[in-house]
Amino acid sequence: MVNSISRRLFAGVAGGAVVPLLTPAWSFSNRPEPAKALRVIAYNIYGGNGWPKERPLARQAVEKKQMAARLAQALELYSPDIICFSESPSETITRNIAKRLGLHHVRFPSGGSWPGTLLSRFEIARAQNVPLGFQRPPKLFTRHWGRAELLMPDKTTLVVHSAHLYPTADPTNRLAEIRAMVKSMKADLQAGKPMLLIGDLNHGPDTDEYKLWMDAGWIDTFASVGVGEGPTIKADIPKWRIDYVLAAGKIAKQVVESRPLFEGGFRLNIQDPQSFALSDHLPQLAVFDLSK
Repeated sequence: MVNSISRRLFAGVAGGAVVPLLTPAWSFSNRPEPAKALRVIAYNIYGGNGWPKERPLARQAVEKKQMAARLAQALELYSPDIICFSESPSETITRNIAKRLGLHHVRFPSGGSWPGTLLSRFEIARAQNVPLGFQRPPKLFTRHWGRAELLMPDKTTLVVHSAHLYPTADPTNRLAEIRAMVKSMKADLQAGKPMLLIGDLNHGPDTDEYKLWMDAGWIDTFASVGVGEGPTIKADIPKWRIDYVLAAGKIAKQVVESRPLFEGGFRLNIQDPQSFALSDHLPQLAVFDLSK
């Protein structure tokens, strides 16, 4: 259903283990920082449990209530202006992360057990959960979808959608979610408003779901400026690209960098059986040059 990472990046070693031969091209960036940058991260944080959550050190970090600090420290290295979490832990933890990073916070309740969270350096003027204009159908948006309007320094408004779509190989519910979202977004898209769609969309770039976004006028930031295949899951040997920062309106033309963060605490060291990553997903970073 989704693209696999290039086999050139990996090779077998003694004992059947698999390790990277070289640091993948998409795991670092040598681009100069834009003078007026907007840095955005999509991150499914696996409930703040660490991954694999069964490992003793992961359990210990959760039991000692260290995960907020660990997540905040790892994310702070990238100076994020906007972060969207999927599979959020308790609101106490996400507010703790927001406080450590100096970001505003809004929570998007889930139709199930997977709430979303938006953290923003900019004032959140308005936020809506599942903005359909009518009650959420029971089978749709069981993960999360929320819309927020951020007040930018130049007094304009940036519309941000945070989303985590339905999983499983059967795309039926996911397609229904996307069609409902696109219908809700239609007026903003037609007006050319600057917009971001950030999250775990649970589909690859070679699917009918992806085509719906592109047909609606969204731009995939990784497809625009990324290098390689850009898989975002899992954090040991990533094979599938399902986490996205999509853009529409003027901001779509301002993207200068987009890549999964296969590095630091986000990456599982497969040669260390004691290690754990902060999630089974990798964060997807996108950088926009707002001076362009």
